[in-house]
Amino acid sequence: MSMTDLLNAEDIKKAVGAFSAADSFDHKKFFQMVGLKKKSADDVKKVFHILDKDKSGFIEEDELGFILKGFSPDARDLSAKETKTLMAAGDKDGDGKIGVDVKTQLSR
Repeated sequence: MSMTDLLNAEDIKKAVGAFSAADSFDHKKFFQMVGLKKKSADDVKKVFHILDKDKSGFIEEDELGFILKGFSPDARDLSAKETKTLMAAGDKDGDGKIGVDVKTQLSR
């Protein structure tokens, strides 16, 4: 399954483009722009599993830095600051990783 099986390709392109500048990433706006806020919890979980590159059931900080590439291969990497901000927003128990249920909450 690819990201465009779940989300509109044009929405992804616009969202990735909107955050192409370093340190401009805002996860709430990004997830809204790609259409995740309108998706069912099941679809959001499918997106999570696409982003979980090592298939561990969690997104760790090293995977998080490449999250935009999960939506579009030519997207930029997140900066260290953006990655830490996103991790802080999603890692509610402080274990250094984001689980599928927390990711679902981040997109809402």
